[in-house]
Amino acid sequence: MTHLLVFNLAVDVDDPILGFATDWLNRLAERFSTVDVITMRAGRVDVAANVRVWSVGKEKGYGETRRALIFYAMLLRLLLTRRYAACFAHMMPLFALMAAPLLAIFRVPQTLWYTHRQVHPILRWATRVVRRVVTAAPDSFPIPTGKLRVVGHGIDTAAFAPASPAEGESPVIVQVARLMPIKRQSSLIQAVARMTQVRAHIIFVGGVPPEQPIDYQRDLERLAADLGLSAQVRFAGDQDREGVIANLRSATVAVNLSPPGLFDKAALESMACAVPTLVSSPAFRPLLGEWDPLLRVESPEDDAALAARLDVLLSLPDAERHRIGEELRAHVQAAHGLEGLIDRLVSVLLTGEIRA
Repeated sequence: MTHLLVFNLAVDVDDPILGFATDWLNRLAERFSTVDVITMRAGRVDVAANVRVWSVGKEKGYGETRRALIFYAMLLRLLLTRRYAACFAHMMPLFALMAAPLLAIFRVPQTLWYTHRQVHPILRWATRVVRRVVTAAPDSFPIPTGKLRVVGHGIDTAAFAPASPAEGESPVIVQVARLMPIKRQSSLIQAVARMTQVRAHIIFVGGVPPEQPIDYQRDLERLAADLGLSAQVRFAGDQDREGVIANLRSATVAVNLSPPGLFDKAALESMACAVPTLVSSPAFRPLLGEWDPLLRVESPEDDAALAARLDVLLSLPDAERHRIGEELRAHVQAAHGLEGLIDRLVSVLLTGEIRA
């Protein structure tokens, strides 16, 4: 029997950002006898029978000291009662670092998943103490290390799947991202104002994160009003997975303006829905294939280039856009489908390497 220990940020099927973690846990549960999870925060938990979840209590308002004490008490109890084949820390360098001494004593190899540009001392130390680091793309982990293994993202392409588009409606551009300057919602609004061939509507799916000033959405609303686009721009706010999928299925095209260093899962989800997706990060080039010149802008700030590509893309016959979308979906299924990710991840967890 093989047992897996997991650390993560949240187990909450309704979380608009981290809800996918439940899918990952349930898929991992198919490969291990038991999966035990210590999470920072728990919400609505919907996991397989062989998955157990413990929270350190952030959802209850516990402070850092109390959460740390709970973490160590839980970890020690679990290590004394189970022999784990591996530990997987998903976007949790803090827990990876905190757990390292005990995991070393109990000889549990640890793998850290991290996909972000941000570098901080905890991440540097965690990188030193884990056996392996896994990430989605070559440039989505910010620290050079020989421990790194690139395993791709894990998109549930059965859920993120295309639907028949509505006939005769105005083109809809969907951007799924938290409302923050790095996601460049302002560039998309300015690009739509510049478009000359097509009158399109925008749906922004995502809310303002807690660390971002709430005024940012109002700034975007004012920009749309100043450009005469208020009637064409809608802010849908945070959505659960079903809401995100419904919005993507309503899209004529999707836009993702995350800068280099961010290999945004949201872009892969729109591609999986067979929605032609305009991006700015060069990390997506292997997925774009022959459509790279049409579907990528060099800079997320270049609203003129974005407008030109949107005009061309939205002026294509429906059948041509459908062909582009289906090719993107096939590429995502091959490189970033959930089953393939789980295969690669389990191989790294158990052996340290991706099985050929």
